[in-house]
Amino acid sequence: MTRRVHTFLATLSLALGAALAGCATGSGLEPGATRDAVIQRMGQPTAVVRLPNGGERLQYSQQPAGQYAWMADFDAGGRLVSLRQVLNENDFRRIEVGQWTRDDVEREFGPAARVERMRGWDGPILTYRWNMGPGMDRFFWVYVDPQGVVRRAHQGIEFLRAGPRRA
Repeated sequence: MTRRVHTFLATLSLALGAALAGCATGSGLEPGATRDAVIQRMGQPTAVVRLPNGGERLQYSQQPAGQYAWMADFDAGGRLVSLRQVLNENDFRRIEVGQWTRDDVEREFGPAARVERMRGWDGPILTYRWNMGPGMDRFFWVYVDPQGVVRRAHQGIEFLRAGPRRA
């Protein structure tokens, strides 16, 4: 990827992040808001997912270039229960290796930035981009076996955006 494209994507990601952050945190969207009110304020979601309790989740993901994903959860009556940004260390800790499936991961975090394969692993590897704070760009990898079960999950540093490394 050329430096110009990388710069454009980084700028676009920051702008979108700021716009969505404003929506998610000072938007006036309180629990009990209607689905239509959330869509009017935040725009069309990147995905819509049914929840086990009969409710619905609107996913607002910045993947693949961005580092944030907001989940707007609604009860069965279509009222907002919660609105939160989920690409963070605490939420990643909720992943239960050996218990969660790829569907669980995608329901909780949205689509991955990339789905990769590598020699030595017989299944997809979901790669999420996220940010721990200023200058702390990260990846989170979820290794899924051929049956769709999560077998490994861990974070790593995203050197591409971290700048040049020193020897």
